[in-house]
Amino acid sequence: MILIDIGRQQLTFEGRTWSVSTAKNGPGEKNGSFCTPRGKHIVRAKIGAGQPPGTVFVRRRPTGEVWTPELHARYPGRDWMLTRILWLSGREPGFNRLGDVDTMRRYIYIHGSPDTAEMGKPGSIGCVRMRNRDIVELFDRVAPYTPVEIRA
Repeated sequence: MILIDIGRQQLTFEGRTWSVSTAKNGPGEKNGSFCTPRGKHIVRAKIGAGQPPGTVFVRRRPTGEVWTPELHARYPGRDWMLTRILWLSGREPGFNRLGDVDTMRRYIYIHGSPDTAEMGKPGSIGCVRMRNRDIVELFDRVAPYTPVEIRA
């Protein structure tokens, strides 16, 4: 099971712990809240296998770009999703699944981030950000439908 601790800004899997960055708006399940959803989830889909580190994704598709500081400067407002994506789906109807609290329909991912993104501190718009090298390591160890628990 993947355990994400919002308070500690850490993700743990199989005895390994990584620093992450969750939502700057804090925990919350509501659509449009830009919060990180709590509770029990699963990895519904793994996206990006074999892509080079720094691959830029838009709507879960590689754009053909690889993140650089120059590319970042050209698109300063972009919410960068890089390298790999683990798409989460809630398992608790009424809390993080279905209706206006559906994690999957909110497009909540665990994904790679620019080198400039600060880890260990909330900063995302809902997703769980990781360093690119860390998401590659996690991605390669995780199977689809791996349980995920997100705690505040």
